[in-house]
Amino acid sequence: MIAKKKLVIAGGGTSGWLAAAALGKLFDRVFEVTLIESEEIGRIGVGEATIPPLRTFHRLLGIDELDLITSIQGTYKLGIEFINWARKGDNYFHSFGVTGKDCWACDFQHFWVAAKQKGLADQFGVYSPELMAARAGKMWAYKEHGLNFAYHLDAGLYANYLKQHALKHGVKRVEGIFDNVNIDPASGNIRSVTMRSGEEVEGDLFLDCTGFSARLIEGALNTSYLPYGHYLPCDSAVAVQTEKAGPPRPYTQAIAHDFGWQWRIPLQHRVGNGLVYCSRYVSHEQALETLMANLESKAITEPRAFCYKTGRRTKAWSKNCIAVGLAAGFLEPVESTSIHLAMSAILRLMKLVPNGTFDGAAVEEYNRQYCEEMDRVRNFIVLHYHATERDDSAFWRYCRDMEIPESLAHRIRLFRETGAMPLQEKELFQVDSWTQVLIGQRIVPQTYHPIVDQMPDEELKAFLQAMENEVSQKVSRMPSHQEFIDHYCKAEMI
Repeated sequence: MIAKKKLVIAGGGTSGWLAAAALGKLFDRVFEVTLIESEEIGRIGVGEATIPPLRTFHRLLGIDELDLITSIQGTYKLGIEFINWARKGDNYFHSFGVTGKDCWACDFQHFWVAAKQKGLADQFGVYSPELMAARAGKMWAYKEHGLNFAYHLDAGLYANYLKQHALKHGVKRVEGIFDNVNIDPASGNIRSVTMRSGEEVEGDLFLDCTGFSARLIEGALNTSYLPYGHYLPCDSAVAVQTEKAGPPRPYTQAIAHDFGWQWRIPLQHRVGNGLVYCSRYVSHEQALETLMANLESKAITEPRAFCYKTGRRTKAWSKNCIAVGLAAGFLEPVESTSIHLAMSAILRLMKLVPNGTFDGAAVEEYNRQYCEEMDRVRNFIVLHYHATERDDSAFWRYCRDMEIPESLAHRIRLFRETGAMPLQEKELFQVDSWTQVLIGQRIVPQTYHPIVDQMPDEELKAFLQAMENEVSQKVSRMPSHQEFIDHYCKAEMI
């Protein structure tokens, strides 16, 4: 038997309690988990949309999905609607499902491009059940013919739900604020933190879940930060909650403005709204005025503003400290990746230190995977900004003309010239995601794989028509999003 290691999680919120829930349940023989948080410290609470991999993580934790959605006042998310991004007036979806059918030699977009050039195809999205269900306000999550989905959630309720799950599995919670981080002079590791009450909390491994303040990884260990501001120029946001505005949409909205973009996230009891913007191109007062003028219902909270710096740590694991969540980095919320990246960090820890030993090779591999994941997700988000034809404002002209990572530039050129979308192993966003965003941003392949020409035009037309009909029939049988919620997971209104 190996003695349990003391693992201290500094900070609650979504990242902290997500880590505590996972490690408390799945690694209870490896770690003795303590979480420090204070009721005095508020939560940013803007991470109210997710992506589908979180559902798999919940299954690992033994969380009942319907109970979760009911408890967190959640709704279903089939994707994101992008408005005004490539041009003013444009509207496209990045949905979560599989579009069309591929073959051994090429992906579906090659069949669509060939048919489109020959006048035989409809819009790309009509071959995606998730996209068409989102457009129709439909939802079906269970039994046969279910859709691929994520959630919209109340961040505060979600953190509390995870908290109860963690406490049931033996996680110890310490209430209060720590004033000092104590470093061992010989090793340079964190030995303990001293609470304002005078209590000292010792640990073998520390998770920094203190958000943007990064009190351990940066404040105590001075771990450097690699900024992404050149590629992701937005640096500020303002958020406000509004009354429920009719039946909730089964998707997030991302509406581009002249200096950034606005989100709308519908929950069962309210709507989360916010505006992400670049302070070089607009004042806070103007940004707030724009947000308040574009709300669909009455505000029920005071607006909350915050500033941020996009980027990542040069290493997320430094000494005996691992940064999780906002302390590790921030890519902005346009593709709802923040909670996923925290989840990914926790999974990476569990895979690389299964017995709680922290040797140099494991730390090195952890940091390699972390940097690679952050850079890849960054590239996907940069695509949304750079692939624009807008020249109506200084902000969008900057995004259109800025230098982008060569790896992203190569992928765009390859897709435009050949229709190919080569992915690296374990990329978060797969072919369907890249293809929907590229085509939605008006980057359409100029040619297609020659194997498509082995299919006669009439056969190609019939192939696409059959898929379109199949999607249409599937969606027509589904209840509305509101009806599905009412039947399966309706929450008591707060």
